[in-house]
Amino acid sequence: MAFIEVDGARIQYRFDGPAEAPVLVLANSLGTDLSMWEVQLPSFAQSFRVLRYDSRGHGQSAVTPGPYTIERLAGDVIGLLDGLEIRRAHVCGLSLGGMIGMWLGAHAPERVERLALCNTAAYIGPPELWNTRIDAVRQGGMQAIAAAVIERWFTPSFREHSPEAVERVRQTLLAAPPDGYIACCAAVRDMDQRDTVSLIRAPTLVIAGSQDMATPPTDGRFLSERIQGAQYVELEAAHLSNIEAADRFTETVRSFLTTEETR
Repeated sequence: MAFIEVDGARIQYRFDGPAEAPVLVLANSLGTDLSMWEVQLPSFAQSFRVLRYDSRGHGQSAVTPGPYTIERLAGDVIGLLDGLEIRRAHVCGLSLGGMIGMWLGAHAPERVERLALCNTAAYIGPPELWNTRIDAVRQGGMQAIAAAVIERWFTPSFREHSPEAVERVRQTLLAAPPDGYIACCAAVRDMDQRDTVSLIRAPTLVIAGSQDMATPPTDGRFLSERIQGAQYVELEAAHLSNIEAADRFTETVRSFLTTEETR
């Protein structure tokens, strides 16, 4: 683990994989940290210099005053790449991480080689939904929302048959700094990228979960229809498909990033 200063925030990051390999940035979901990608590392680190980081307000990164915006969070990725002297990278983001990836693809195309947008959406409304969640965390901390979030993140079958994996994620969620979580909730609440995703020109993969209640397949198909040449893959999973459908998720993303022709 290491830290870098990015626009007033101390951001934690970690490299895995060969130093000479192409860089792959992995961007986390809301309420998690860089550990959410552990299951992908053995595969990804064979071909890539994997760069994981904790989003501002999450994990061991700084909790600066909120609210945040998606532009702010995407700017952290640009600052991280600048500080590490990385000109271009592949970007794979899930949920909030996918929203960051969308912004980078549309507004900083020179930094993005290929883009994987997973279990994410260009807009998640209405704002009242997020305001209710923010109020719940303000009043009761992360414990107040943990059970409901876990129910959306994993199917009942996965929760029953993989309790240890679910518990690890639940503990990460409970450990999330409430103020940072609230600030990132505001970023999602105020985001609307429906009119800008069509600007993305990087080769793009869109992954959706067939049982994802947070960002259902209709959100994934919206992205794939508006991003020129995008590939669409639907996995049998809920929101954290990289954990619930780990093998297929990993192979789908790896194949997309390593296949010569992607369009």
